[in-house]
Amino acid sequence: MAGNTLIGEAVDWPLAISTATRIAPTGPMLSRQETQSAVAMLRDLALEAVAPVQQVTGLIAPPRSRAQVVDRAAWIESNVAGLQIALAALADKGDEGGLPSWARGVGARGSAVQLGLVLGWLSGKVLGQYEVFTEPGQPGRLLLVAPTIVQVEQQLQVPSRDFRLWVCLHEETHRVQFGAVSWLGAYIASLVNDFIEQSDLGISETLRRVAAVMSSIARKTSVMEAVQSPRQREVFDKMTGVMSLLEGHADVVMDAVGPQVVPSVALIRERFTARRNSPKAIDALARRALGMDMKLRQYTDGAAFVRQVVDAVGMSGFNKVWDSPQALPSRTEITDPDVWIKRMAS
Repeated sequence: MAGNTLIGEAVDWPLAISTATRIAPTGPMLSRQETQSAVAMLRDLALEAVAPVQQVTGLIAPPRSRAQVVDRAAWIESNVAGLQIALAALADKGDEGGLPSWARGVGARGSAVQLGLVLGWLSGKVLGQYEVFTEPGQPGRLLLVAPTIVQVEQQLQVPSRDFRLWVCLHEETHRVQFGAVSWLGAYIASLVNDFIEQSDLGISETLRRVAAVMSSIARKTSVMEAVQSPRQREVFDKMTGVMSLLEGHADVVMDAVGPQVVPSVALIRERFTARRNSPKAIDALARRALGMDMKLRQYTDGAAFVRQVVDAVGMSGFNKVWDSPQALPSRTEITDPDVWIKRMAS
């Protein structure tokens, strides 16, 4: 369709993929046999994680979409495909005969290079991901990024099998969240679409917000928040609330299975948290620029919310969050669980 063609012109997608793939980290250094063994183990552990997650959460997801083990290049390609689907949904929002204002700017190649730099950097950080944006009628896919998982376990110097299962428990929780809660994927997709759609800025406003971005580094706030319009901030607050819930829930589950399933879970959590909280200088700057500091707060705040709610009303009481979008905690409620508990009890 014409709209989709215009969106395709907004970003040089093949260049985005090639840029990201070119700058993606290399390694870890494994033989072919070691690589095949790691992939096979992750596939087995992804299945092994199903029962403990179901037992802890009380949620059951259809088995039709199991985890897929991928390399960094495949993860990059998957994310580019998801972005194309997300932007295509907004293709008809632009001016007559032209690109939407949020798609104009530095040109197709410039947009591609910027996107490629971000995805290339992220490909060395992401251990797993649940795809929300898929073709109509297709279930989301859970991806496990094998080289990054192996590289992190080597850096942490923790038992390989334990760490891989620990990661699978977190990612399986995401699969269950979306698989058991039929409305969740569409709801998050709608928030992302709303956020993109609201980025309709004139040139003077754009320049003002660029200045805000420059000063945001000194203030240690995220660039993502600094450039938001009031309407985007409203949508972003909703996104922050739900993503904090999802990430915190998964973090609680991966630890809740205990040493009977992951013997070295305490050691892994200690070293993983220390690594997360002490990034290298270049990583710290990139995190701040991309808003990843907020992502890390989502894990901490979301996990604290889940634990406090479960302690107060049990897992069945906590699971009311999945009743409807209106039952989800707000960004404010994430940091004040008692408010959510009282609201749900009324």
